[in-house]
Amino acid sequence: MTPEQFIEFARVLPEPLLLVSGEGQLLATNQPVADMLGLRRQELSGRMLFELVTESTNDIVKYLQACSSSRAMVIGSLTLRKNDGQTLICRSQGAVIQPWSPESSALILLRLENRVVASNNFLLLNEKIDELAKEVQRRKQAEEALREANQELEIRVEERTTALQETLNELQLTQTQLIQSEKMSSLGQMVAGIAHEINNPVSFIYGNLHHAHKYTQDLLRLVQIYQQVSPNPPPEIQEQIEEIDLDFLIEDITKLFQSMKVGTERIQEIVKSLRNFSRLDEAELKQVNIHEGIDSTLMILEHRLQARHEYPEIKVIKQYSQLPNVTCYPGQLNQVFMNILANAIDALEASANNGQWPAVNSQTTDNQNLTKNNPQIQIKTEVIDENWIAVSIADNGLGINEAVRSKLFDPFFTTKVVGKGTGLGLYISYQAIVEKHNGQLSCFSVPGKGAEFVIKIPVISGS
Repeated sequence: MTPEQFIEFARVLPEPLLLVSGEGQLLATNQPVADMLGLRRQELSGRMLFELVTESTNDIVKYLQACSSSRAMVIGSLTLRKNDGQTLICRSQGAVIQPWSPESSALILLRLENRVVASNNFLLLNEKIDELAKEVQRRKQAEEALREANQELEIRVEERTTALQETLNELQLTQTQLIQSEKMSSLGQMVAGIAHEINNPVSFIYGNLHHAHKYTQDLLRLVQIYQQVSPNPPPEIQEQIEEIDLDFLIEDITKLFQSMKVGTERIQEIVKSLRNFSRLDEAELKQVNIHEGIDSTLMILEHRLQARHEYPEIKVIKQYSQLPNVTCYPGQLNQVFMNILANAIDALEASANNGQWPAVNSQTTDNQNLTKNNPQIQIKTEVIDENWIAVSIADNGLGINEAVRSKLFDPFFTTKVVGKGTGLGLYISYQAIVEKHNGQLSCFSVPGKGAEFVIKIPVISGS
């Protein structure tokens, strides 16, 4: 680079720049250097660097030699003599432009910087760096806070979603239970109404059967007296006797009245069972006979126990012990009996479809009387102690595997086809026994060997 090229290059730069030879002669400068010294640029041309600084000639020579022999920028310090007699300490950065050789002297570019300004700039830079570091730290903290806030929000949203889902499930369950309770209440009212309507005419018929039978016997005795008094009746009477077969009529009419009596008594038993079962809408604790509740439920389900063309008869084996009257909610217990017995019948019908009647495992259900050949339900009651009784209902159907058994009492769980089961029967039964009566409801089963449900309740609810 020639001095002229340097001048063209340095003219536009705001930094103080000097172009010197390896011997220290000023070859060119720019206006900022002249301003620092308080001189005109033309006054600096051709002068020696030694004349402008307070450092010794030896120190300057060593510094210029270091600049000439280094490929990197060499940092130094120069104290300039200003035109007004004052001094100015500058930071110097020297770099060789044209390396020294025997043919030509080295050309060295010196960049000067007021040390005070440089220090201030350095301090300012440090402040800016500190501010930037603080800003970076603040942003990192803000990002971390935002990340934590997002995580907390996600957790809250998830917790809220879970809570809402649980609330929704509870509402759906409550709604279904209310519908089911309303259905059962309506059923209880309907059954009670039917029982009442049937009971009146049946009671009338049953009450008059005795009198009708007595009147008939009186008339028959009168006929016998006529036969004794007039053993040879006129032809037209004899013809009527033969036509109505009087001897058979006398013999059969007694059987007829007896069968009508049995029929009306059967209807009365059904009405009694309907009235017992219609306790479904009762909400108060009452002392009841547990066996009556079971028998009334069996009466309601009797049509499903009878033989049909696709299913054989289901035999019910009762092993009743002498139970005390139990203080309980009778309607709820009847519903429990209904749900468990209906499920047992479903299981036996499924067994019939599979053509199997495996015996119940005696170790599990203790039902030695159940056989392979016939579908059976065994109902057993017993007194556990002075405070507790137990009712077990066992079938000899296909049984229940562990995966299903563990979920039997969960709401809406069912293995039945759509439209046949709601999955609430055993759940409601569990709630009724455990929560309403402070009792226990358990299921024991081995696949292929039937199932047994055991109900344990206190003699007085809450004890």
